[in-house]
Amino acid sequence: MRVVFHESFHDSDYSEDKHDNAADPGRLVGVMEALRGEGHYGVVIPSRATREDILLGHGEAYVAAVETKARLHAAAMMAAGAAIMAADYALRGEPMFACVRPPGHHASRSSAWGHCTFSNVALALLWLRNAGRIRSAMLVDFDAHTGDGTKDVLRAWPEARVFNVYGDSAADYLRNLEEGLKQAPQVDILAVSAGFDAYIHDLGHKLSTEDFFTIGRMLQGYAIRLGHQRRFAVLEGGYYLPDLGKNVLSFCRGFE
Repeated sequence: MRVVFHESFHDSDYSEDKHDNAADPGRLVGVMEALRGEGHYGVVIPSRATREDILLGHGEAYVAAVETKARLHAAAMMAAGAAIMAADYALRGEPMFACVRPPGHHASRSSAWGHCTFSNVALALLWLRNAGRIRSAMLVDFDAHTGDGTKDVLRAWPEARVFNVYGDSAADYLRNLEEGLKQAPQVDILAVSAGFDAYIHDLGHKLSTEDFFTIGRMLQGYAIRLGHQRRFAVLEGGYYLPDLGKNVLSFCRGFE
């Protein structure tokens, strides 16, 4: 397993919103220290997505509006490019984790909220389909919030299933994921919107560090059942910075 990361993701000045938790200074430092400290996750450096890549999932007017905000646009293009690279490597048989910001699962075709800009995971899947490399996909989103933007971007592609995990407790959360994966179809690739804000000390107040390992292992098990094991994950939420690194690492250990 490898990690897709660009040093520019450490920059926090891309957002003009003072309440943008995803753009907190230092947010990804602990994550990358934990992943690099594991010792066997090689880091792959992405390049920016192209405008044509973004237009696979977003309208011209929305893309043009983002382009007027130079710093946000540059960051979002790199985040989408990292997700695309992760999908590309995953389709060739290597599990991948893209550590990016800004996140993307609240970015619909023509708008965005929740600190998101472009629909990173959805764009990566559309990029693969546009290249004729996949026909179907399963996208699992375990963020504390529903990936409404992802659903909107992929709504015209019935062979791309989107499953948001819910639960009133950690036990419910894991049980619902287990049941959902039992019913999941045979697809060409597994994509994951990896949000860590359901953590016990974060916004969701449910999951432990060990639970993120269990989530990763469940998703790995589904990929094994698919036969080809193609899978990648892209960072979404997660705002309790003291433990974000160890939570991401725990997930990756289960997912790899």
